[in-house]
Amino acid sequence: MIRTLQTGGVAQRCRAGVACASRNLFWLLAPVLLLGLALVEPRIVSGRNLLNLLMQTSYMAIFATAQMVVILARGFDLSLGACVSLVSVCAALAMSALGSTGIPVGWVVLAGVAAGLAVGGLLGLFNGWCTARLRVNPFIVTLGSMSAAFGIASMVTGGRPVFDLPDAFSIVLYEASWMGLSVPVWIAVLLCLGTHLMLRRTVFGRSIVLVGSNPVATAVAGIAVRRTTVRVYLYAALLTAVGALMLTARTGSGEPGMGSSLLLPSIAAAVVGGLSLQGGVGGVLNAVMGALFISVLSNGMNLIEVDGYLQDIVLGAVILLALYLDRFRSRA
Repeated sequence: MIRTLQTGGVAQRCRAGVACASRNLFWLLAPVLLLGLALVEPRIVSGRNLLNLLMQTSYMAIFATAQMVVILARGFDLSLGACVSLVSVCAALAMSALGSTGIPVGWVVLAGVAAGLAVGGLLGLFNGWCTARLRVNPFIVTLGSMSAAFGIASMVTGGRPVFDLPDAFSIVLYEASWMGLSVPVWIAVLLCLGTHLMLRRTVFGRSIVLVGSNPVATAVAGIAVRRTTVRVYLYAALLTAVGALMLTARTGSGEPGMGSSLLLPSIAAAVVGGLSLQGGVGGVLNAVMGALFISVLSNGMNLIEVDGYLQDIVLGAVILLALYLDRFRSRA
């Protein structure tokens, strides 16, 4: 009997040790991958490509952080890519329409940004309200809103991009730089840092973690679980809207298909970074490290000229492996 207990204790400690090692392994994935790809293609570590990689990571970090906030509260958001497309189209239409009225360009840009944030906020409120108030599974809610948002974005533009955006819009959100770093990088740093402080230092942030850890116990403790859930989806949608505006400034047009390829990488970044899909475990640093890994992987495969279909297969395999490791850690 004593030997059995000792054996069980040793096995439990071994599982815990392996789980801890696998959790720390996520922090090494991006650097190791970068070094490995550099051995195959030295251009990956060139100064120009590293700056390009930093730019790509800034966009992905914002979208991964948006997914992280929802997953942390034990939710799911399939509408992220559709939100990007809808925000891009609505902001572009607003600026294109006001640009020919003689209104100062600064007000035109502000109107476009406000329109994009408002559309993203409304989509987030819809997802949160249906999830929290109507008690509909978030997977089903966001799947429906994804389809609706993509449909609206294509319908209002006829499936064509929206051009004639003010040059000031691209200058402010894409071309400008400070201390050698472009504006998108600084925006990503501010948003990620702000989200980190929100999760660590505010009542709302702590409520998100508690809701994801145990929603029943959180409700018994007096925390408004439904209100927190609505605010979580709203916050995530606003983060997504900012990222959509940045991509719109980068391309110089509002495109109804802009977000069609962003959903899978954003989820992959959140999961690969070590975020638990069971909720309550993880943070901004996990999302950022996951975004860096996905950006390095995508950038490296592009430079090595890997077929686009094969890239999707690799990305899917990475997600499945990360999900398995997450399940293993949870059991351990």
